[in-house]
Amino acid sequence: MFASLHSVRGKTLRSASAALAFSAMLLSGCAAASVTNTAQYSTLTQANPQNVYVYTFASNPDAVKLDNSGIVHKLSASFSGTSQTSQQTKEAVAAGEELTDEVVAKLQSMGVHAIRTDAPPPANENVLIVQGNVASIDAGDHRRRMLIGLGAGKSEVKAHVQVLYKPAGGMPQLVQTFDADANSGHMPGVAETAGVGAAVGHVATSAAAGGALHVGSEHKGDTVTSDAKKLADSVAKQVAQIGVAEGWMSSDLVK
Repeated sequence: MFASLHSVRGKTLRSASAALAFSAMLLSGCAAASVTNTAQYSTLTQANPQNVYVYTFASNPDAVKLDNSGIVHKLSASFSGTSQTSQQTKEAVAAGEELTDEVVAKLQSMGVHAIRTDAPPPANENVLIVQGNVASIDAGDHRRRMLIGLGAGKSEVKAHVQVLYKPAGGMPQLVQTFDADANSGHMPGVAETAGVGAAVGHVATSAAAGGALHVGSEHKGDTVTSDAKKLADSVAKQVAQIGVAEGWMSSDLVK
């Protein structure tokens, strides 16, 4: 009898592990980030900036769409006494701050001397300037992400970016503009992960697998903040490509 119970428990654990592993494969690469509408305004020759100055990305609370799905969100806002306007302001500021900090960190990780600042660049330096604004913030719908998945209820952040070059003793000139977009991607929902349980021969494991993975991913930040981080990676890579084109940065460092 004990051997039988041990066998059943072993099969259940193996089934759950298989379900989680299979679902993890589904989740890999599900988040999306891209750069579009790139416009080149000037071709620099022998431009070798001493520093890259990244200015705080502007954000507008009116461009924020909050996640008002579910009774939990509504009760939380009600009990905290937080108005929709203040929540939008908080999300806008957080996204702008996260985007700016992450662009700097990503450029630094590629060997670029990137500095976050809101002060005018030194007049006697060759400087590359990165500035822009958070065009829109959509917190998506947590409930739809959990239950449906595959892009339903996804969160999304978009930004418009300008890159300028200021030679020592000269005036800044616009080099490039582009739009960047990042979202929480096509993570499978509970309905999709139900198939995982069937695939390993134990449907009961599907709910546990789907629920655990969703809780984990949401806590890890498939939200506006994490979207801003993914967005920043795309922005930093696009800026780095300018360095590659101008010859002051190796393509091997762009990652």
